[in-house]
Amino acid sequence: MSTTTPALITPLTTQDADTLIAAARRAAEAAGVTVSVTVLDAGGHLLAFRRDDRAVLISGETSTRKAYTALQLNAPSADLVDLVKPDGPFHSLPTALDKPLLFIAGGIPVHRDGRLIGAIGVGGGAPEQDHGFATAALAELAR
Repeated sequence: MSTTTPALITPLTTQDADTLIAAARRAAEAAGVTVSVTVLDAGGHLLAFRRDDRAVLISGETSTRKAYTALQLNAPSADLVDLVKPDGPFHSLPTALDKPLLFIAGGIPVHRDGRLIGAIGVGGGAPEQDHGFATAALAELAR
């Protein structure tokens, strides 16, 4: 019987989280939007958080919930919005679980070598803007 050792995947680090936050904030600043950015590790634990001075207070909560949603479902929160509408297959999911899920664009899972290692969430702009800022952050991390 042969055994193979699974390849070790480097987890999301605080340096990675700093890169994600800085890149998302640069993208938001270029668009003239103040935001909050949350980075969670693979276990859903807070790795980094930053709220711009003038960002609306609720953006801190929304950025965290978007990241958590993307992590738990391993999908961008933007891709999940239609699934929870009244006629969607997961319409009861937001209220069925006692979890901080938020089905609004702006949360994206973070992968390394095909494995889920965390998530980023951005709140404060329009949902499409937040998704774009998170996408820009992931592109920066991939460099």
